[in-house]
Amino acid sequence: MAKAKEPKNGEGGLIAAWKEICRKQKGLMAAMAIVAVASIVLLIFALTTLRPQSTVVIVGYGDVYGEIAGISGGYRRDSWLNMLAFPLLAVIYGFVHNVLILKIYKKCGKDAALVLAVVTGLLIIGTFVVMLRLLGEW
Repeated sequence: MAKAKEPKNGEGGLIAAWKEICRKQKGLMAAMAIVAVASIVLLIFALTTLRPQSTVVIVGYGDVYGEIAGISGGYRRDSWLNMLAFPLLAVIYGFVHNVLILKIYKKCGKDAALVLAVVTGLLIIGTFVVMLRLLGEW
């Protein structure tokens, strides 16, 4: 008698969870798709605004830090390599957060997974706002 293969806790369980979401949870599937598309747009935007030809770019803004350190707050300039944090965030939002949504769906259900999808969407919007402020566009 042959034993049926059970999915491992890692990949097999996530694929089964993805198939279940596709069949039963259309709203969560749409939220995951929105997160993926928004993170791809963020990745493209972040990569097109890196400005590697510049030796120094604006990488941060800190009124609070300036007040604490006793110096005037404002924009902080540094190497353009620090701006690689934004494409990295886009990959994390798009891939890692969707995997986390699948894991949370398996353990806690649809509502908790949907909360993470909405929070991730808000984080993506916040990242866009920060980037636009640093670029002086907004």
